[in-house]
Amino acid sequence: MTWVLVSALGIGLLLGLLGGGGSVLMVPMLVYVAGFGPKEAITTSLVVVCLTSLAALAGHIRGGRVCWKMGAVFGLAGMAGAYGGGRTAAALPGGILLILFGLVMLATAVAMLRGRRGDAVPPGRAPQCPLRLPVLAVLFDGGMVGALTGLVGAGGGFMVVPALNLLGRLPMHAAVATSLMVVAMNSLAALLGYGGHVQVRYDLAGPIAGAAVGGSVVGGWLAAHVGGTTLRRMFGGFVALIAVFLLYRELTPERLEAVGGLVAAHADFFRGATAVLVGMLLSRLRGWLHTRYFGTGRTAH
Repeated sequence: MTWVLVSALGIGLLLGLLGGGGSVLMVPMLVYVAGFGPKEAITTSLVVVCLTSLAALAGHIRGGRVCWKMGAVFGLAGMAGAYGGGRTAAALPGGILLILFGLVMLATAVAMLRGRRGDAVPPGRAPQCPLRLPVLAVLFDGGMVGALTGLVGAGGGFMVVPALNLLGRLPMHAAVATSLMVVAMNSLAALLGYGGHVQVRYDLAGPIAGAAVGGSVVGGWLAAHVGGTTLRRMFGGFVALIAVFLLYRELTPERLEAVGGLVAAHADFFRGATAVLVGMLLSRLRGWLHTRYFGTGRTAH
């Protein structure tokens, strides 16, 4: 139990510092260190991450780094998606959920390490929130992120921070702070989705949450003194390392056979999903080609 509490303290520090990563580490820690089953670890993690996010949020509120309007809209859409994702997870084996978890983490890490221009904000300055909120775009992003994080049982910070930073155009400090609000909302909704079919270990969630909250307070203080670009790179590198470790542990021949069986049993669904993904990739490729060779904002005469 000592190692579990020490690990929880470190996880809380990362959550307060980076605005995400709580479930990224909490779920593997509960599975590999505490000996929980995958789905039991997921639900217990949701309780801990929700409480820890609320504690870490307090320091960011005092620093004026939270974009309340964007966080509320993103979070409400994410709650609806997270509840649906949590209900859908009942049909998937726990091992397959962990593999999906690792793949999503790896894609997120790549996006964060690539970054975008103009996301650095000098430490200690309150970031600027958007004056006009693109409601439909934020609702769409929030719903998609919420559904995926609810499915894999994560509070979602490891996806919410990149979504707010790369898609919502928030400076990194604002994305970290606002994500904690969204993570708490998503964790609660996903927990409700899981509640009907998975038991929560409340006897251990309390002590683990207490240790994580202590670390999150320190992490929130440190976040105000670290540059935005440094935060982004730390976040991306951290998520990539955990993703590689998780996939290394879970991509066994037995798991791959289980994935193949799932695909074979629902072939029509996976064909449709593949077609949608290919369409999205082609759309992105077209946008990149037009930007690359025709530039942005040019018009034909």
